[in-house]
Amino acid sequence: MADRDPFRVGLVQMRTGKDVRDNLLEAEALIRDAARKGAHYIQTPENTLLMEVDAPHLLEKIVPEAETEGVAHFAHLAKTLRVWLHIGSIAVKIGENKAANRAFLFTPNGDIVLRYDKIHMFDVDLPSGESYRESATFIPGTQAYVAQLPWGALGVATCYDIRFPEQFKALAMAGAKFLTAPSAFTKVTGEKHWHTLLRARAIENGCFVFAAAQGGRHANGRTTFGHSLIISPWGEIIAEGDTDPGVIVADIDPEEVDRVRARIPALDHARDFEVSVVQMPKGATLKAVG
Repeated sequence: MADRDPFRVGLVQMRTGKDVRDNLLEAEALIRDAARKGAHYIQTPENTLLMEVDAPHLLEKIVPEAETEGVAHFAHLAKTLRVWLHIGSIAVKIGENKAANRAFLFTPNGDIVLRYDKIHMFDVDLPSGESYRESATFIPGTQAYVAQLPWGALGVATCYDIRFPEQFKALAMAGAKFLTAPSAFTKVTGEKHWHTLLRARAIENGCFVFAAAQGGRHANGRTTFGHSLIISPWGEIIAEGDTDPGVIVADIDPEEVDRVRARIPALDHARDFEVSVVQMPKGATLKAVG
């Protein structure tokens, strides 16, 4: 299969729990289902192997990458199924009290071609009363990546990254035709922003967007939004999940990226600029208009 040939994407939607082994078996079953459906590239969501409610419980269950069973397991699975396997993220210990939220991309030979540590940390207090402090557990990454697949370049990002369009623009400018956002979006923010943010990232960059998601009520009490999405470079939703575990697939034509960018060549029109802040003149006051 060569560049510009159509290929099939499979997104795995999960409801990851608190037992790593159970989650690994569930992920494998869904990955195998995606492969049976003909997917050449398969993506799982953020937090594929573990969803814990707080830092102490998470840190006591995770180990360094070299000791993480799932890494070798997924490498073998990619090789067995002969697929490109993108694990949305696994928490791996990188210090006594810190972890990395790390994505992995495996080739059909089972080799790891990239590791991406999530850059942007979700530290928020939501109106619903939910509070998240990812920076209390995870050390943010500092490097973004584009990986060459047989059908074009894949730009890798994770969940909260989608609120930072400059990251996706940089990936597209580096050659990405496909952008990714495996996620564990909250139900509260997902209902308001998920579709809009992902469609915007596709439209702004003339890229396909692949976003596998966590969905439903988890064992840790958290509720995630689900609705895994495959989006065209024109911003159209090609395939969408619901809130339950499962697989969605879609056939992707890489040449659609070229066609869309020819219609609106926004990446070619990008320019550097400076921002100046104009201060109000001393003694001036604002007056209502109308």
